[in-house]
Amino acid sequence: MAFTDASLVALRVFREVAERGTLTAAATALGYTQSAVSRQVAALERAAGVELLERRHDGVRLTAAGRLVLRRAAVVVDEIDAGTRELAGLPDDESTVRLGWFATAGAWLVPQALMALGRTHPSITVITREGNTPALVRALRAGTLDVALIASAPPFRAPDDETPALEVDTLVERSLRVAVPAGHPLSRNDYIDVEDLRGQRWISGPGDPWVMGVWPGLDERPVVAHTARDWLAKLQLVAAGFGITTIPASLVAVAPAGVRVLPVRGGPAEQRRVLLARLPGPLPEPVARLAAALRAVVVETG
Repeated sequence: MAFTDASLVALRVFREVAERGTLTAAATALGYTQSAVSRQVAALERAAGVELLERRHDGVRLTAAGRLVLRRAAVVVDEIDAGTRELAGLPDDESTVRLGWFATAGAWLVPQALMALGRTHPSITVITREGNTPALVRALRAGTLDVALIASAPPFRAPDDETPALEVDTLVERSLRVAVPAGHPLSRNDYIDVEDLRGQRWISGPGDPWVMGVWPGLDERPVVAHTARDWLAKLQLVAAGFGITTIPASLVAVAPAGVRVLPVRGGPAEQRRVLLARLPGPLPEPVARLAAALRAVVVETG
């Protein structure tokens, strides 16, 4: 079997695996069984005559050959989809931009930018989806997103080590802060000393607590009283007095009543960046317009 005989289904499955990072996640997204996904990937590897995926305990990683196939697969699948739309008499999507964003960017940056873009360029359609930064980076590589808002923390490394390197633009860099109940002893001042964070009850997200809600410079094992994936749920738990959590400075304006968001004094500076990332290459005009709208919101909100 030659690579020219590779099926469209196999290419679609392979792109989904590359984006999702695991065979299980790809199977769920496609509505397939994991064994069916494995068979399609195996068939594509036989056709290519080389291993396309490195199987690891935490998922899969593209090999050099896999990255090459992914670039070509994305073009093929997108062209077939475009032809399908044309045959159905649907309008082309030259003015459609696929934007990915991490959770907190959806609380302030994305809605405001989309409203502004709608006023100035109503012909541009933006389709958005939320995801964590690793998932969004994989989606950019897979060609299912045109541009993505991703988060970055010190030491501000590149989003991944794949080639070609993603083009990354820093939209804003702000300090990490701590959200506390309005009646909490920590809320009495306009800042919190880092030493006073010891012994507190924290509200964290799933995964690494130092990334998802606990102050990164804490020098003790944190007491995580509650775990919530959604940032709004975490802040509502704070408002109800069940603990404290970290929050990007950009979310101060949308914190609910009963919550004070305060800077932390002492210890290493904990800065966070919002980045706009995309694959290298010419910048289509609709993407450039969306990027300009995102930058304008950052400037307007300080």
